[in-house]
Amino acid sequence: MKVSDLVEKFGLTVFSGSEGLDKTVGGGYVSDLLSDVMGNAAENEVWITLQAHRNIMAVASLKELSAVILVKSICPDDETIAHSNEEKIPLLGTSLPAFEMAGRLYEFLK
Repeated sequence: MKVSDLVEKFGLTVFSGSEGLDKTVGGGYVSDLLSDVMGNAAENEVWITLQAHRNIMAVASLKELSAVILVKSICPDDETIAHSNEEKIPLLGTSLPAFEMAGRLYEFLK
């Protein structure tokens, strides 16, 4: 499954990083603590968070994540969007809360 499949299935907004929409999705990770994601997320996972600052893209790049989904209609700032484009990691958005987005992603991936 590709990131583009998630965008289509869940009607996600693509804020940036569209060059990475063909990345493979191997699972998901939910956390709002950068240190937790750095220590526990796995390569090719999609990270669900409400954090929208530039550092999320640094962590996503470090962990080689497939995409980042911002929940609760949170919008990223210009710096975060620029970093997403530089790293070619899709930065996506939904109005859903993290709990619901994670549940839907889990059901779709299993």
